[in-house]
Amino acid sequence: MAGPSLRPHVHWAQRHRELFLRVELSDVRNPDITITDNVLHFRAQGHGAKGDNIYEFEIEFLEPVEPKPVCRVTQRQLNITVQKKESNWWERLTKQEKRPLFLAPDFDRWLDESDAEMELKEKEEEKMNKMKIESRVPKDPFKHLKKGYLIMYNLVQFLGFSWIFVNMTVRLFILGKGNTEIHLFSKMVGFLCLTDSFYDTFHTISDMMYFCQTLALMEIMNSLIGLVRSPLIPAVVQVFGRNFVLFVILGSLEEMQSKPVVFFIFYFWSITELFRYPYYMLSCIGIEWKPLTWLRYTVWIPLYPLGGLAEAVCIVQSIPIFSETGKFSLGLPNPLNVTIQFPFVLQIYLIALFLGIFVNFRHLYKQRKQHLGPKKRKMK
Repeated sequence: MAGPSLRPHVHWAQRHRELFLRVELSDVRNPDITITDNVLHFRAQGHGAKGDNIYEFEIEFLEPVEPKPVCRVTQRQLNITVQKKESNWWERLTKQEKRPLFLAPDFDRWLDESDAEMELKEKEEEKMNKMKIESRVPKDPFKHLKKGYLIMYNLVQFLGFSWIFVNMTVRLFILGKGNTEIHLFSKMVGFLCLTDSFYDTFHTISDMMYFCQTLALMEIMNSLIGLVRSPLIPAVVQVFGRNFVLFVILGSLEEMQSKPVVFFIFYFWSITELFRYPYYMLSCIGIEWKPLTWLRYTVWIPLYPLGGLAEAVCIVQSIPIFSETGKFSLGLPNPLNVTIQFPFVLQIYLIALFLGIFVNFRHLYKQRKQHLGPKKRKMK
């Protein structure tokens, strides 16, 4: 025969709109809390006055309440908040006049009716003051126009880099299979087609990459005029660094355009942007998709150093070509009477490249920590 059920100690307090119940149970497991016909039913397993057992109780409220209580479990106790259907002050908690033995006032949260009215009045005044302050802030008449521009910019960039990524991926895996029925030569043909997909990258992708990277100059302008909160220096480092490699190194030297390193540069760039631009586009309309947020602040960890390394290899490979052709070098005689060898400029740029990678890496790491790091929980 089952013995009488165990009841925990319960402390209560009220406001005009709410009831607060604090159940003295630690390590609560499987709480079952419902309100039916204005009666709260509680059943849970936890550690209370009688040790680790199943505890339960019922409370029939004095006046009608909402049927959906809010429960918050902590390591030491369980807190229940119940909304009253009408905003008024109750003379007691239960319908029965005699208070149950397991129920006691919560003096930590207890207020009498006059104090509760003062608290309610202060909250209303605070709300009114906040509304007045917000009403004084001038509304931006171009807010929707700016938001529309940012959405379109990020969408166009996403579509552009998606085209680049898909095109390169198809060429890499489809062309790399080869189209021959001779089994002995299939691997050789596949290797040759794969090599062609490397060597032909610039001539196939360059027009779209020129478009996307030229359009990326708007990111500097957006940061400069305060249209976005992104800091200016990381945007300048990334955009000008990429455009220097694309326009000055690859665009001006035909010998560099057939190098396999071009494939890796374009591929690393495009993969990174596949997650960055959709994240910003959804942020413009107040939507956060957690998997996309994680990818946006995680994918760059391997790709950013690899992209920087590919750019450095591209510059190193171009130095002998610039030395041989003398392109962009400033020799004597000239109005300044100075000699500037462009390969020397590239050597200096290599140092600046790795410094820029460090600056952007640090900036991205701070962003990742801010968006994905552990958040402090407020104890109530």
